[in-house]
Amino acid sequence: MDDPSAPANENWGPFGRPLFNDPESRALSRVGVIDVGSNSVRMVVFDGAARSPAYFYNEKIMCALGAGLSETGRLNPEGRVRALAAMRRFQRLAEGMDMPQLTAVATAAVREAEDGAEFVAEVERETGIQIYIIDGKEEARLSAQGVLLGWPGSYGLVCDIGGSSMELAEISGGTVMRRVTSELGPLKLTDVAGGKKGRRAFVSETVAALADEMGQQRNRLFLVGGSWRAIARIDMERRGYPLHVLHEYRMTRKSVNATLDYVSKNDPDALRKRCGVSSQRMALVPLAGEVLKQVIKTFQPHDIAVSSYGIREGLLYEQMPTKLRDRDPLIEASYFSEAKDARLPGFGSRLYEFVLPLFKSAPLERKRLIKAACLLHDVSWRAHPDYRAEACFDNVTRANLGGLRHSERVFLGLSLMHRYRNSRQGTRFEPIFGLLDDKSLKDAEILGKAMRFGAMLWPQKELPIGELRWFPKKKHLSLILARDSEPLFGEVAQARFKSLANSLQAETQVKILR
Repeated sequence: MDDPSAPANENWGPFGRPLFNDPESRALSRVGVIDVGSNSVRMVVFDGAARSPAYFYNEKIMCALGAGLSETGRLNPEGRVRALAAMRRFQRLAEGMDMPQLTAVATAAVREAEDGAEFVAEVERETGIQIYIIDGKEEARLSAQGVLLGWPGSYGLVCDIGGSSMELAEISGGTVMRRVTSELGPLKLTDVAGGKKGRRAFVSETVAALADEMGQQRNRLFLVGGSWRAIARIDMERRGYPLHVLHEYRMTRKSVNATLDYVSKNDPDALRKRCGVSSQRMALVPLAGEVLKQVIKTFQPHDIAVSSYGIREGLLYEQMPTKLRDRDPLIEASYFSEAKDARLPGFGSRLYEFVLPLFKSAPLERKRLIKAACLLHDVSWRAHPDYRAEACFDNVTRANLGGLRHSERVFLGLSLMHRYRNSRQGTRFEPIFGLLDDKSLKDAEILGKAMRFGAMLWPQKELPIGELRWFPKKKHLSLILARDSEPLFGEVAQARFKSLANSLQAETQVKILR
């Protein structure tokens, strides 16, 4: 079903029409999942219709169900009480949200504990929630699917660390391939005999065995799990990195090793406070760090990326129809946002066609950012005019959007800032602009000013908004307007056209069709 607000003759182009209005997509408007892990129990309610996961509700309880499991063979008694209380709470919350059902899965601790089945039965008896105990390979598959939610068509090795286990999954061309599981979770490592020396030998031997099963994996390493995210936060703090968004944060092997040394040389309590890491998580970081150091030494990935998406997002991906899985998460989310928040839904695609002549030679990767910017150009109109430009930048760079590198987030945010503001100087975001090269900074400025001007030519039903013709070698910019659109080209519109031309260092010509 097409976007009802779009013109009848809409040409959707290479990105396709939006799917969020399809019945199969609308069915994803409330998807509730519960992940009963070895360290935490979390409920997430997604609005998944927009393809990028929107977190309608997200709550985590640190229960440490797997603490002491290696010694006792049973779930941590205190953690079990806390986990049951969390499940009661989640069930009542789901009732209040009119959730049709919750999908709940339990991982390493529950599947290994001798009282795991008993705990699952108690939860179902007390709350009506049925928990599915999944094995390690299934856990690896779901985590890998979570990564694919954010990176469709990706290649690489997904490494998901929980409290009691660590899983590896190979992804190739958007498909989950080989999968293995291990006992390399930090809670398990605390029980390894022989102190630090014995633990490191166990880690080394286990990772070597995993490598034998998985084969050579030198593409990207995707890190999934709270302990990896904590290490990434510390890496950001050590580097003074300006954009505090974990999803798609990149690290190198050298950077990881430097950060783990940094952890060992700093007071843990002071470090966790600076980085916003919980005390329970910080206690596991050194152990997780030993595992990560061995993983990157063994597999030698060319690139390391942090994924905020994991098993819970994998459960959402599991419920998506194939045609939605295959869509660009950025473009789908931008269509959804425009339909929900813009003053004139459907205008974004027409604005994209209007500004595209300025970027004729741009690669598709840049054109998708231009398309997203045009779809999002008006969604922040309710913000106070004095802060609208900064609100645009802040909202986009920190949004839950998949398929965006950090530099692409900044490009998108900066273009939307220029949609409302000619200059980028004097804002609190200036340190973040350093993530872009000079050409990208200039392109974002040109795009923003082109949208700023194009928005002045507010369309009248089916009338075109005009046409830009750009001749870069001659530095000549032409504007062609229909006669009925001439009144729209008033003083403010003329000033914005001139500002765009100045950024292009162009001579201008305006032609009115009679």
